[in-house]
Amino acid sequence: MSEVTMARYTQLFTIATPLDRFRHLLEDVLQSCNCAVIYDGEDYMVAREKPGGVTYAQLVTVEVLIDKTAIASPEDEVRMNVVVKNEELPLKSDNHCWRMFSLVNRAVAENNHWNLLSSTAG
Repeated sequence: MSEVTMARYTQLFTIATPLDRFRHLLEDVLQSCNCAVIYDGEDYMVAREKPGGVTYAQLVTVEVLIDKTAIASPEDEVRMNVVVKNEELPLKSDNHCWRMFSLVNRAVAENNHWNLLSSTAG
């Protein structure tokens, strides 16, 4: 039996931001991408694309893994691994999941409330 690969894209970001505001800022970024936070744990946040624009299989889930070991004072650095995925087969390179991944990356990189220190594709 062969394994079916669904669309999945990852990006590692290191940002400088006040730690007490980080979660709120991250939630704002995800909301700006038409996603609602459905889980917010200590080192993990999950958001789901709001329905209405695409089929159910194309709805994107955004998982953000927050690396607490990378936090360094006094600069307030946060490292986060962002995973954007859905159940869509990535038959074309320009699929809905890729477009949402690009949107999330731009929103993180261009956020005026933190400084992007580094960004690396996963």
